[in-house]
Amino acid sequence: MTDSKIIYLDNNATTKVDEKVVEVMLPYFCEKYGNPSSMYKLGDNNLKAIKEAREKMKDFFGAKASKEIFFTASGSESANMAIRGVLSADKSKNHIITTKVEHPCVLNVYKQLEKDGYNVTYVGVNSDGELNKEELYQAVNEKTALVSCMYANNETGVIFPVEEIAEKVKSLNKDTKVYVDAVQAAGKIKLDVKDTQIDLMGISGHKFHAPKGIGALYVKSSTLITPLIIGGHQENGKRAGTENVPYIVGMAKAAELASENLEYESTEIKRLRDKLETGLLSKIYNARLNSSANNRVPNTTNIGFEYVEGELILLNMNDYGICASSGSACTSGSLDPSHVLKAMGVPFTALHGSIRFSLSRFTTEDEIDYTLEKMPAIIEKVTSISPYQKELNELKKRKGLI
Repeated sequence: MTDSKIIYLDNNATTKVDEKVVEVMLPYFCEKYGNPSSMYKLGDNNLKAIKEAREKMKDFFGAKASKEIFFTASGSESANMAIRGVLSADKSKNHIITTKVEHPCVLNVYKQLEKDGYNVTYVGVNSDGELNKEELYQAVNEKTALVSCMYANNETGVIFPVEEIAEKVKSLNKDTKVYVDAVQAAGKIKLDVKDTQIDLMGISGHKFHAPKGIGALYVKSSTLITPLIIGGHQENGKRAGTENVPYIVGMAKAAELASENLEYESTEIKRLRDKLETGLLSKIYNARLNSSANNRVPNTTNIGFEYVEGELILLNMNDYGICASSGSACTSGSLDPSHVLKAMGVPFTALHGSIRFSLSRFTTEDEIDYTLEKMPAIIEKVTSISPYQKELNELKKRKGLI
């Protein structure tokens, strides 16, 4: 590494744990370590802590009752608990609908369900990554058990109109359940499920400055689900296993802090995101914005650098301590191009060279300035060894640079 500083712009992959979150968690490791199911005070105090945390998470989701909130270990578990739980509770329908741009924790569940005999419809998006709603609505039929739709895309930040979708789906088939993966929306935009037709919504704590290994699932009180994990009575019989008290308390604190910072997120973080986005596009001739949708979460941009490899860009960025991603963190080990960008029809020239930058409330102006200072030279370096020099020269000509 040529520079010792770390510029972390990969907050859609994970976030640093807020020190205030760590502070509230610490007593539950060595002092308040009792099992919440125990009858004595050491355990009972932890049971009260879980109840308080569940109440805070109810407010975070905008739910009507704390009994609608269930603690899980991750966004992936939340998705599996929702999808498999709904389908197991009602085996009379075999059709499910999702989108082509869902996170792998949803898409791979559906691929497995197809092998199990379910009929799955995958709905497309336009060139900005916005959902083809009419395609979704036309797919709903009397056999549709579940519609699964993300709230905000993890690669582009595009927000889907999930409340509108849920209402329309229910008008087409009142028995169809609607699950929303809100992992990338939580902490960035306000959640408010209570007056919607959304039946289930999942989140993951480490996306909004809680630790990894803790998540939550909202299940409307009228929605039946079958448990994934069978055992004890925990989580109202819906998810067995001794509760992870420190992490539950930590996520509730993180949710509290995220709610307090929503205005900052929508103004200052958006300003810094826009500054980074505009700066990269103006300074680098082979940069293109992969989604110009206005309705995006405020922290995310996805830039395609034409005729270069994303992995090579990331390696060179790492030399300067700049951390970003070429796609979902769960698929970064794959050499295949992003399924999200492919669904959007991003041209082949930029598909492999696309980088996602995602900010947080801990991102500073100096960090954005540093990134804008270093990125042009990084891209120039990797572009100089690209095998597509003829195409790059043509691009320069079209832009009037030569």
